[in-house]
Amino acid sequence: MARGGRAARLGLAGLWVGIETEVTTMKTMNVLEVGRRLGQLGVTLGATLATHAALAVGDLPGGPAVNQIDLHPPVTKIATEQMWLHNFMMIICLVIFVAVFGVMFYSIFKHRKSKGAVPANFHESVKVEVAWTLTPFIIVIFMALPATKVVVAMKDTTNADLTIKATGYQWKWGYDYLKGEGEGLGFLSTLDTAQREMSNAGKPEGDNYLLKVDNPLVVPVGKKVRIITTANDVIHAWMVPAFGVKQDAIPGFVRDTWFRAEKTGDFYGQCAELCGKEHAYMPIHVKVLSAADYSAWVDGKKKEMAAKADDPAKVWKQEDLVARGEKVYAANCAACHKADGKGAGPIKAIDGSPVVLDEDKLKQVAVLLNGQNNGAMPAWKQLSDTEIAAVITYTKNSWSNKTGQAVQPAEVLAARK
Repeated sequence: MARGGRAARLGLAGLWVGIETEVTTMKTMNVLEVGRRLGQLGVTLGATLATHAALAVGDLPGGPAVNQIDLHPPVTKIATEQMWLHNFMMIICLVIFVAVFGVMFYSIFKHRKSKGAVPANFHESVKVEVAWTLTPFIIVIFMALPATKVVVAMKDTTNADLTIKATGYQWKWGYDYLKGEGEGLGFLSTLDTAQREMSNAGKPEGDNYLLKVDNPLVVPVGKKVRIITTANDVIHAWMVPAFGVKQDAIPGFVRDTWFRAEKTGDFYGQCAELCGKEHAYMPIHVKVLSAADYSAWVDGKKKEMAAKADDPAKVWKQEDLVARGEKVYAANCAACHKADGKGAGPIKAIDGSPVVLDEDKLKQVAVLLNGQNNGAMPAWKQLSDTEIAAVITYTKNSWSNKTGQAVQPAEVLAARK
């Protein structure tokens, strides 16, 4: 995800199309005309490169840096160990390279024919055979031990504090919080529309170009987060370099990985599997918050989802209203009317009630909104329009009440006025 030239790629793609067109045209020209056209192309290319160089952006904290040649600064223990392992392997490879080529070039120089070197005449050497067998074996073991430790740790997804399913779609990510604080939350994460418009216009701006999303994945700092990956259409890959995480998301399969961020902030990644024509527009943005801020975010997100779920303009299916109404009834009505709707003592039964069975649905709506019998049946205006519609639909289609009727939230909203 190095940014040196990343902002220029889409603009240069358009230039390349122009070059291909020019080359096709030049096939019908004479030599002088071809030379003139090539000169014009050179000027155009230089101007384009200069323009995109002027549009160079700065380092993005938690994301790619300009002219980045090293791994991302790690923010998890696994990423730190991966960086150490990378450097360790590079040093070993460098030592082997110097040793092998040093001996080779020394031998070529020291025993060259011009100095009168005479080759030795032998067929085998047990010591050499043992040496060139044991030495690579020892080197491989020396490299494998720390590598195995890191790989095993990368795959240990047990005892997670938070479990989130990441589903790849063409071309967006879907996140579902399956376990832990925030359980039940779910949303799609899509490239910000302004970013897409900049790309279409060929005018990249900002350090987070093509990395900004409408709904970032939010997690708490210091908690083990298990990511379950799958896909809805083609193979994708969930990758956040700063976490040391890259896991394929394959349709029909469930795979998992994990991370524990050690600092708060915004961290970025991209789909790392070529997944179609809009592969470049499928970024990943992970926002790591403190424990208190994460709890506040979860609370706000749940209220937001509840508000959307209780939108009075939403038209519900009857079975969904019944399912929701059963929960509302159990929490608010069953204490008096009993779970079987039979009532007790002065409490009237709902099962078989004339008001419930009446074809005029608004009669029961009025009872819940205004109460009746001088407060013996209290008003339930504090319930949302959706909750009232759901519990009425539930009572009209439960026990012996099989009216087949359903009340929509919009009808309750209208009755409130």
